[in-house]
Amino acid sequence: MSKFFISCDEATTICDKNQYGEATLFDKVKLSFHFMRCKVCKVYTKHNNLLSKIFGNYAKDHCQKQHCLSNDDKEKIEIEVSKKLK
Repeated sequence: MSKFFISCDEATTICDKNQYGEATLFDKVKLSFHFMRCKVCKVYTKHNNLLSKIFGNYAKDHCQKQHCLSNDDKEKIEIEVSKKLK
């Protein structure tokens, strides 16, 4: 049973791996067990996924138009993030 209990550092690493489809089934099970004990890591994962989704969608729409963000684009992202975190 101790194989299922992981540290917060391990949990965040698995979270990051999971975003890119690199986490194993066992990693996902360990992460789920960790979430039952640690709400901070659960929130970290939620925010991490949200930011990746926001920036991923934004990058798809704008990758061919420009190579850096304008100040207007940065403000739009800040507004979107603040809406989602409320």
